[in-house]
Amino acid sequence: MTTIRDNLHSVRERIARACADAQRDVNEVTLVAVSKTFGPQAIREAFEAGQRAFGENYIQEAIEKMEMLAGLPLEWHCIGPIQSNKTRLVATHFDWAHAVDRLKIAQRLSEQRPEGRPPLSVCIQVNIDGGPTKAGVAPDEALDLAREVAKLPALKLRGIMTIPEPAETLEEQKAVHAKARALFDELREAGLPLDTLSMGMTGDLEAAVAAGSTMVRVGTAVFGSRPGKTN
Repeated sequence: MTTIRDNLHSVRERIARACADAQRDVNEVTLVAVSKTFGPQAIREAFEAGQRAFGENYIQEAIEKMEMLAGLPLEWHCIGPIQSNKTRLVATHFDWAHAVDRLKIAQRLSEQRPEGRPPLSVCIQVNIDGGPTKAGVAPDEALDLAREVAKLPALKLRGIMTIPEPAETLEEQKAVHAKARALFDELREAGLPLDTLSMGMTGDLEAAVAAGSTMVRVGTAVFGSRPGKTN
């Protein structure tokens, strides 16, 4: 029977091979294990296998798991859409927010970040390929939003995040990820001190790493097929 430990090993091997093919240092790529809909025991198993960063989409579900796993030194990433009525929860409990696509949301996160906590690391979500079902700011609006977010005192702008529409071939995957890399480089050239390009999931992490991703968000390949949402 395949275990979460085995799955993590396989994913890390995929990342290592992709880095070798791209002539990149494997330490340049962080794995975020997407644990949404999985219980605290699955996260604990991944932690025991060396995993520290976990991605969650459902905020209330995530907070319940955080409370049950409070004794573990985990890093929590909010990778799903953030509604206005959930910003306080994200600002209070998470270390990262990947899906900031409106200034209003960023402002609320900054205002509601508790004193004494380090700045909340954030990424601007960009709809890099114009997918009709995907959230995110348009690429030509990313620079203006990023500049405004970078001014907010309780946030640390780290980079951009993308979730492109599924592509059928590796070359198509590489092409869309290359667009995100070009935008990332453009923002850095504009003077923004970005260090994170959050892109790539179970089905396209090799293409994402080849294009320069520094953070891949992998769920199914780590935890298996998802059970139903718990709440």
